[in-house]
Order: sequence, then C-alpha cells, then structure tokens
Amino acid sequence: MNQSKVKPAVIIATRESRLALWQAEHVKARLEQQLGLQVSLLGMTTKGDQILDRALSKVGGKGLFVKELETALEMGQAHLAVHSLKDVPMELPEGFELAAILEREDPRDAFVSNRFENLAALPQGAVVGTSSLRRVVQLLALRPDLQILPLRGNLDTRLRKLDEGGYDAIVLAAAGLKRLGLAERIRSVFSTSEMIPCAGQGALGLELRSDAVQLQAELAQLIHRPSWLATQAERAVSRSLGGSCSMPLAAHAEWVGEQMHLTVALGHAEEPGRALLKASISAAVQTDVQALALGGQAAQSLRDLGAQGYLLPV
Repeated sequence: MNQSKVKPAVIIATRESRLALWQAEHVKARLEQQLGLQVSLLGMTTKGDQILDRALSKVGGKGLFVKELETALEMGQAHLAVHSLKDVPMELPEGFELAAILEREDPRDAFVSNRFENLAALPQGAVVGTSSLRRVVQLLALRPDLQILPLRGNLDTRLRKLDEGGYDAIVLAAAGLKRLGLAERIRSVFSTSEMIPCAGQGALGLELRSDAVQLQAELAQLIHRPSWLATQAERAVSRSLGGSCSMPLAAHAEWVGEQMHLTVALGHAEEPGRALLKASISAAVQTDVQALALGGQAAQSLRDLGAQGYLLPV
C-alpha cells in the first residue's frame, strides 16, 4: 500500500452523554464514509455535565458544555468537536470556528408525559419540568396556571425524573429523543408557532481551530446549505441582542421556497409571566450575508417592540 495516500487520523472531542456520543458517532461515520478519513473519539466530561443542581443561566451558560472540548482542540488532543448547535455560544473564542452544520433534525420541542397526551390535557396547576428560560416563558404564555420546576441532567436523567413521578410532564428537544430511538416517549410535538425553538435547535455543529485549513476544506463538503443559512439567521438574532442562557429568546427560520421565514420571541428573565414580544420577518435568502441581515432585522423588530426593557444588564 502506498502510505502517502493514507490520510492522517482525525480525533473528535465529544461529551460522554449518550446523546453526545450518538452525535459524535454519526459524524464519525459521515467522515469515514464520505471523506475517507480515519476517525476516533475522545470522550470528555464538561462542567455543564457536572453541575446539575443549578440552572445553566446561573453558572455560566451553555458554553459550559463546550469549553473543555475547545481546550482539547487548543492543546492538540483533538482536531474536531461535535456540538448540539444550540449549546454553542454565539461568539466563539478567537482561533475557533464552525466548519460545518449538518442537515437539521426535527427542531421542535416535544411534550413528554406518562399520563397526559398534550399541554391542553394537563390539569390546573400541573407541574412541568424544564430548565430552559425560553421554554418557561412560552409555556406560561400558553398556560399561566402551570407550575414550572427546574429539570437538569442528560436526556436519560430527565426521563428518569419524570418516571419517578416528580413531574406531570417535561419538555425536551424532539431531535434528541428521535436520535436515541426514544420517539415513542413523545406524546405530542409543539408547533413552531406555539413554542418557537431556540437558535440552532436540532442541528449539529462541527467546530475546529481556525488554522486547521485542510480539515476545514474537507468538512465543507458536509455543509447542508439550507440548515447553515437558517441557523446563521437564527444565531444572528441572539448575537445582535447579546443572547445568552439567561435570555429567554427564541428564533426559528423555515424555508418557503427561496424565502426564509424567521420567527422570534423574547420573554423577561426575571418576570417570566410578562407578555412575550414576538415578530416575524421574511426575505429571499441565498447568501450568508442575507441570512445575517435577516437575523439583524428580526432583532431590530424586537427592539422596536420594547426589547430593551426585557434585557437584563450584562
């Protein structure tokens, strides 16, 4: 065999939860089958996985799921990190970038319950579990009578807490349940108009060092362009408003032909019962610049509705 033709092995840094490992294995298979790369996984436990007794918004945000993986890239222990895009901060540290976004799985939120078929079927004052501020404000907009309690942990942990009777229902991302073969746990799925997803929900992002030029060029072949543009627009909304885990912001882009339809909503972090600010905007989008511009326009629409009064001081 001509050794010069053998491509160097690629190491993927990943969290060790069952869902994160599924996602990393999925990307590994794509790299091996489509790009002919040799791939191995480096499993890691992040601070986000370790701190389960407090809301992410209180301890540093979703970036806690990403930092250790970026350190592995920086130290040369790994070449690539696979993330749920919704967990990736809007501003990456200098020297890192997203090389690809794969085709998005179902971006919607799922209603999971052992006793009730949907949100409307819940009795007055029912207990619903979620630690997402975005979900909290939208649930209360739909059902102000609900008692919303925190729910942290990986997917299996959250389902176990439901099964142990701590909640009447919980809300989870449909994508994670489907990827792990747990779609039968979904009792109903929220439409994107009643529960707007967060930026990037259902999409996988591949992060690498900016100086990994050759690998970046190869990974570009995996980019799903419609998903890339849609999530670019969504993330631009959050970036424009200074979005973080402590901001109950929803942003979801859908395609209607060549038109991108972007719907956004903002709640108040400290007064979750306050009225939601909501806006929708559409435009023909073919380029990154157009996607980012649409996100910026949607953010401005929220400002025009009074978003400044909802945003907490940094």
